[in-house]
Amino acid sequence: MRLSFLFLLCFSFVYTQAQPYKANTYPKEDFRYPLDLVPSIAGSFGDLRPNHFHSGMDFRTNQREGYPIFAVSDGYIARLRVQIGGFGQAFYINHPNGYTSVYAHLSAYAPSLAQKVKSAQYNLKQFEVDFPLDSSQIVVKKGQVIGWSGNTGSSGGPHLHFELRDTQTEEIINPQLFGLTIPDKVNPEFKTLYVYALNGLPFSEKTSKKALPLVASKGEYILNTPKTILLPADAGLGIIALDRTSPQGAFHGLYSIELSLDEQVIYTASWERFSFDHTKAINSHLDYFALKTSGISIHKSFVDPGNPLQIYGENNGHIQLKDDRIHQIRYTITDVAGNSSTLSFKVQRDPTSSIQKVLAKENIFYASQDNSFSNAAVQLSLPKGTLYNDIGFEYAATAKLAGSYSQQHRIYRASTPIHQAYTLSIKVDGPIPEKLQAKTLIKDTKGTSYESSYQNGWVNAKVKSFGTFYVTIDSVAPTITPITLSKNKIMTEKTKLVFKIADQLSGIGKFNGTIDGQWVLFEYDQKTGTLWHTFDEGTKAGEHQLELEITDKKENKSTFKTTFIR
Repeated sequence: MRLSFLFLLCFSFVYTQAQPYKANTYPKEDFRYPLDLVPSIAGSFGDLRPNHFHSGMDFRTNQREGYPIFAVSDGYIARLRVQIGGFGQAFYINHPNGYTSVYAHLSAYAPSLAQKVKSAQYNLKQFEVDFPLDSSQIVVKKGQVIGWSGNTGSSGGPHLHFELRDTQTEEIINPQLFGLTIPDKVNPEFKTLYVYALNGLPFSEKTSKKALPLVASKGEYILNTPKTILLPADAGLGIIALDRTSPQGAFHGLYSIELSLDEQVIYTASWERFSFDHTKAINSHLDYFALKTSGISIHKSFVDPGNPLQIYGENNGHIQLKDDRIHQIRYTITDVAGNSSTLSFKVQRDPTSSIQKVLAKENIFYASQDNSFSNAAVQLSLPKGTLYNDIGFEYAATAKLAGSYSQQHRIYRASTPIHQAYTLSIKVDGPIPEKLQAKTLIKDTKGTSYESSYQNGWVNAKVKSFGTFYVTIDSVAPTITPITLSKNKIMTEKTKLVFKIADQLSGIGKFNGTIDGQWVLFEYDQKTGTLWHTFDEGTKAGEHQLELEITDKKENKSTFKTTFIR
């Protein structure tokens, strides 16, 4: 495929005053805290996480499970959800003031909720459930116990993940704006300033940058070596900056960043609220290449054209000085409690720098439209909204890996982030027996496998990154290892049947267990690979027949059968 392309100089900056960012007004008295513990957080709203901004507050629970969780206001249970990963056991309350509260990683539900969840699980004969309730089914009052804190789902330790959302738009909103505050008298901290030479080109891992160390001086930050910075003809700035709620506490994300040139605001970002559909664009907000190669989180203070986040002000942050005068730059960073810090320095146009033009390059993929590429061995289709910047697309094929069924296909650069999945199809190299065609899947060289389908010699998948991909086959069934079954299989003193299950390639797809031919609920913790059934009054004394079937995502099955005595 060949495309001709002309980069237009679309980043010319107009020095107009952007409106200072002001949060909307939120009710400050409607909600109580969800726990009866001294408020302390392990994670704050907007914290920088892999591939997303943190969407709520992680309330500490003293590294323990089982603290009662309270409804933060009157309302009704609008949704009940059990996930293998993600939120684990969670519920949602709709409130009459137009907001929804969310509570995640529970160890247990209150009885009225637990009965609804268990009924759904038995009706559907599956562990994972997600269903709505209407306003008449489970009404709750402010302060009512509705569950207990835990560590389910993808939680990294016992805590309560709590969110507040706009019920209509489902945007997540910073809970501290509703009065659920955490004591904080500590100013946010600048760590390092970065100057980027954009020079009219889309931002990429090839964009050069220079790090400038900072020092604090009388409550404000300045350059470690105060001097006028020479800026490229088209420049961007970035900062490493963090916040904490106590002098020795953990670092959290910022609430707002404001950048001014000669007292004119040229960039703002504020973590008041955002959409789940946009949160992966953290990889555009940050310098993704620096994050992946050096582990540092640089807030780019300029906006990529394909970045859909709505946390920014009117201007895009690009700086194009038109004269030789010395100009004043000022950063202001603020936390949600209103503590702020500033960084000021002087800049001047570098007379040796110029804005570049790139003409007639081939295979340009535009951020603003659909893009595709194909040859005899590979096809890909990127829908509009996949890219944050235009790219000069690159592709290469290399030799097969041992045991694989295609060449390795390098799709652009793994160091370039994308916002959504695209379709990738790879031609298999040589015939594959019909019985194995459904077992084919696409895998990347980092070890990630993708749900795939086979059709007419091609394997197709939705992939979520650039990188190097190839076709392999998964024909190996999952493993099942009993943990609590004794040698004589007498379970009278046991409360649970516990197993370890694992799959090495496509991953666990589904699991089903029966006792005496009747389906029973098995619960699963993906973090530990633990699967268990808790005995209830329905399991009578005597000998019982257990059958457990585990299926991976390519329909390879393992079955474990035994008898046990209760």
